[in-house]
Amino acid sequence: MSGGARELAGYLAALAGWMAALAAAVLPQWRQSSYAGDAIITAVGLHEGLWMSCAAQSTGQVQCRLHDSLLSLEVHIQTSRALMIISLLLGFFGIIVSVVGMKCTKVGEEDPVTKSRIAVAGGVLFILSGLCTLAAVSLYATQVTYEFFRESTIPINARYEFGSALFVGWGAASLSMLGGSLLCCSWPAKERRGQQYHRQTKPSTAREYV
Repeated sequence: MSGGARELAGYLAALAGWMAALAAAVLPQWRQSSYAGDAIITAVGLHEGLWMSCAAQSTGQVQCRLHDSLLSLEVHIQTSRALMIISLLLGFFGIIVSVVGMKCTKVGEEDPVTKSRIAVAGGVLFILSGLCTLAAVSLYATQVTYEFFRESTIPINARYEFGSALFVGWGAASLSMLGGSLLCCSWPAKERRGQQYHRQTKPSTAREYV
C-alpha cells in the first residue's frame, strides 16, 4: 500500500471512529435492564447513559429524562463524561490536522516532509482520542459488572447489563487507534535521509579564484 493510500485509509478509519464515539457519547444505552431470571416478559425496559435515562414501554413508547444534577451523579459517570468530551475534542483537532498533513490534499505546507510530520501529529491525536474513549467505556463497563455481581438484595432481573453504546464505544476506540496508527506510519524517515544524501552529494557551484 502506497503512502497516500495508507494515509487515506487511516484517515477514513479514524473519522469513522470519531463519528462512532460521538454516537456512543449521545446514546442513552450505556446500561440497560437485565432480563436474566425473568419468568415473564418485562413491560418496561430501562436504559441509562451519560446524559439521560430512558424508559421504553412494550407498546413502543420511549420516555427520556436528562440527569438533573451534575454533582449528584456517581463518580464513574462524571469521569466517563469528561473522558468522552476530551476524546471528541482530540478527535476533532485530529481531523483538522490530518487534512492539512495528508499527501492527497493541497492544504498548508507544500514540503512533503513537513506534511508527513503534520499527518503524524494528526495520527497521535487520533490515538489519544481512541485511548480516552476506551478508558471511558471500560470504566463504565467495569462499574456495571461490579454492580451486577456484587452481593445485594436486589433481584437479578432488576439489575443492569451492558448497553449497546458500550459496544459502539469499543468499536470507535479500535477504529480511532487503527486509523491513527496508519497515519503515524507516514513518518518521513526515508525522505529525510534521501534529502540529506542529496545535499551531501550535490556539487558545489562556488567559483574558486586564484
